[in-house]
Amino acid sequence: MTPVVRILLAEDVHIVRGALVALLGLEPDFEVVADVDRGDAILPAALLHRPDVALLDVDLPGIDGLAAAAQLAARLPSCRTLMLTSLGRPGTLRRALDAQVSGYMLKDARPEQLAAAVRSVAAGQRVIDPQLAMSVWESRECPLTGRETEVLQLASPGAGVGEIARALHLSEGTVRNYLTSIVVKVGGRNRVDAIRIAREAGWIS
Repeated sequence: MTPVVRILLAEDVHIVRGALVALLGLEPDFEVVADVDRGDAILPAALLHRPDVALLDVDLPGIDGLAAAAQLAARLPSCRTLMLTSLGRPGTLRRALDAQVSGYMLKDARPEQLAAAVRSVAAGQRVIDPQLAMSVWESRECPLTGRETEVLQLASPGAGVGEIARALHLSEGTVRNYLTSIVVKVGGRNRVDAIRIAREAGWIS
């Protein structure tokens, strides 16, 4: 008998999640053991159900799919991660590769492509959408340091300097310096423009 691949699914759009659960359920060697709608629910569900593959949306409430993938790699390395996204941003793929995810697919992939990707990831292989892989070679690398990326990620939903400083245990002056550096590095006119540029490039979610 073919071994059953145990799958955890994370997708915040309920209709899409239901469709994916139904689609995966059509495969005789797949079993969806858990499905969640938040990034911060992924690790607890994975520790409870011990899936072979976590099929994760990149953009999730709570924490994003890439942060959850990093948690899984640290706490449950036997679970391999396959990221799903609706936007083929080279910067996001770079972040995924840095996080050592096992696979990265677009949501508009055909059902047979998704099923094949899940099987390949479960078998220990890495699967990257070929068009996205090519786009990485042609894209600009993120010019920001890790700390600058953290600052900009916190600023993106509208957090003020004081809030960012408290969250990262920095002085407000240091945060202002980071924000100034960020605007210059990404070529933005101001903070709002820098956030837009970074989001479009996939450097922040």
